[in-house]
Amino acid sequence: MVSGSGICTRRVVVDARHHMLGRLASILAKELLNGQRVVVVRCEEICLSGGLVRQKMKFLRFLRKRMNTKPSHGPIHFRAPAKILWRTIRGMIPHKTKRGAAALARLKAYEGVPPPYDKTKRMVIPDALKVLRLQAGHKYCLLGRLSKEVGWSHYDIIRELEDKRKQRSQVAYERRKQLARLRMKAEKAAEEKLGSQLNILAPLKY
Repeated sequence: MVSGSGICTRRVVVDARHHMLGRLASILAKELLNGQRVVVVRCEEICLSGGLVRQKMKFLRFLRKRMNTKPSHGPIHFRAPAKILWRTIRGMIPHKTKRGAAALARLKAYEGVPPPYDKTKRMVIPDALKVLRLQAGHKYCLLGRLSKEVGWSHYDIIRELEDKRKQRSQVAYERRKQLARLRMKAEKAAEEKLGSQLNILAPLKY
């Protein structure tokens, strides 16, 4: 990612599984303002500190906040995990300025791992990981589970699609391991066949 002094044009794909929501959002907000393009996948696996019942009560209190005369004017209560993350990051960015709007436009967030990001390298952010930031034994809940409790209707569909994706990934991984073993076997056979000729080829960088 961007260190703060320059801009990286390459898009970074972040796997949000078991990251803390607030810490992840604050780090991504800074990177977006620095010019980094970010894609966040598996938003339904983001963690919030505190148990599910506590977080659900907080969210239901948030749902009651609305404009009396015209509720459609806001605030808008997103239920999808990706939109909740997007709204959290928006609150950390001056989104009403041109700079903030441009930063927010560099962010994409998804539930699950849709194509083509299922075949790209995904990163984690150690400063936001639950195992490093949440005290051992502390209660937590997953954002996808909370979203399901407050009205998000695609929780089961995303889980089913993720199971299928993991099966495909496992098949591809086994195939790569098999090809690697065959390559090593072929290289070993070639070395045995060439024998002393390898000493002649070595100075030529073969």
